[in-house]
Amino acid sequence: MKRKVVAVWNGDGADGQGVLSAGSGAFENMPYSFKTRFKNDDGKLGTNPEELIAAALAGCFNMKLSFVLNESNFKPKELNTDACLTFEDGAVKSIHLNLSAQIPSITEAEFLKFANEAKEDCPISGALNCGINLEAKLS
Repeated sequence: MKRKVVAVWNGDGADGQGVLSAGSGAFENMPYSFKTRFKNDDGKLGTNPEELIAAALAGCFNMKLSFVLNESNFKPKELNTDACLTFEDGAVKSIHLNLSAQIPSITEAEFLKFANEAKEDCPISGALNCGINLEAKLS
C-alpha cells in the first residue's frame, strides 16, 4: 500500500503560502501557511503539518483499538479521541490522546489494557519520534 499527498509552497517562509492535496481526493488544495501554522487566531481556513499529524494519530489509534477490541469479541459503539500535539523549540515534543469510549460489557481493566496496546501498536505511533500519552475513560 502506498499513499500520496502533494504539497506545493510558493514564496518565503513567513509570507509564503501553500496547498496540500491528497491522492484519495479527501482534500484538495487545502491551504497552509505560516499564519495557519503559528498564528491562526482569526479562524482563517487552513491547516498545518502538526494538525495533520495529530489527526493521523487519532484516526489510526481509533481504528487500531477497534481491531484490538474485535479480536477479543468486544464491539465498540463509539471511540472518540482528541489529540493535542505539543510543538516546542522547532520540534514535536509530545501528543496527548484523550479517549472517551462506549464499549458494552467491558471492564475498566480490559479497556485500559486494550487502549494502551492500541496506542503502542498503531502504525502512526511507530512512525513518530515523540512521547505519546493516553488518557482513557469509559462513558
